[in-house]
Amino acid sequence: MGWIESAAVALLGSSTISSSFMGFGGKKPTDSTTMDPSNRSLSDSFSITPSTPPSSIASVDSTSSKIVNPGQFFKYGHPGPHIDFDFRQEYISAFDRRMRNPAYVIEHITPESLVRNGTVDRKKSVFMENEAIPLKFRGRLADYFRSGYDRGHMAPAANAKFSQAAMDETFYLTNMAPQVGEGFNRDYWAHFEDFCRRLTQSYNSVRIVTGPLYLPKRHPDGKFRVTYEVIGNPPNIAVPTHFYKLIVAESPRKSPASDEVAVGAFILPNDVIPNETDLKSFYVPVDAIERSAGLDFLANLPLSKRKDLCREVKCAIVVREFQKALPAPSQPLQLPAPKS
Repeated sequence: MGWIESAAVALLGSSTISSSFMGFGGKKPTDSTTMDPSNRSLSDSFSITPSTPPSSIASVDSTSSKIVNPGQFFKYGHPGPHIDFDFRQEYISAFDRRMRNPAYVIEHITPESLVRNGTVDRKKSVFMENEAIPLKFRGRLADYFRSGYDRGHMAPAANAKFSQAAMDETFYLTNMAPQVGEGFNRDYWAHFEDFCRRLTQSYNSVRIVTGPLYLPKRHPDGKFRVTYEVIGNPPNIAVPTHFYKLIVAESPRKSPASDEVAVGAFILPNDVIPNETDLKSFYVPVDAIERSAGLDFLANLPLSKRKDLCREVKCAIVVREFQKALPAPSQPLQLPAPKS
């Protein structure tokens, strides 16, 4: 079953579950050194919103409230689900404790942010566990050992060349998910990330949301099931079946004052993808990601302000092949003349 069929199945109906957005360890992030002040409205808005308003509850005997009170369970603590927000220089990660992967990672890139600082070097960065996540929910370095999967960046290191500290932060496992290496993470996905960076040639501001999906596929008995591998010993980190990117390109260079934004959504299978595959074959409605991930994107962006990204720019990857052979000598080598 192809990824398009999987995505289509994932769109068949959905129910929304209101959850409490929590910081590390189920607490609001309050450290001003790790959180941009512009995000304070987000951190200060954590709340539990009931999905069923009291007015819609079925009519029951007026004395029932004296017989049972399920809400009293919360006096022992709120079980969740909890989302661990990780505020970093180049990205914000929302960590999913159940899957041990990010639910989504938000980035902001600009022409200025992509200019390399001469002292920044990826070789100086090392993969790190995020010790702010409770140990029982944490992704571990040992989980990836001999797993057959890459530690795939959601916010790529190449987007944080402006600062060594910012690049180092992209190596936290809260910014990672297991990805097929050869043919995907090191190939087509890397070219796709390059496409996102090249958008700054046309836009002054590009916002990107990246995350994993776990989509259903049809089994031999004709039924659809969601199945995914889990790596680690004991099994700990879920292996996504697909990955998505939502791109919001703002302030086009040709008309910086425009309040219209170009929006594009892509879903790619976590599998080998030939480099000649058309990027637009993975182009989907934003709704496809929302229904599959259980997330609500761009609720405050009117449809009248949105433009189709792939109608504004050419949606295509550029394959960068590196020459591994040594260069030919400038002059042919000659043997010494024979001795007389």
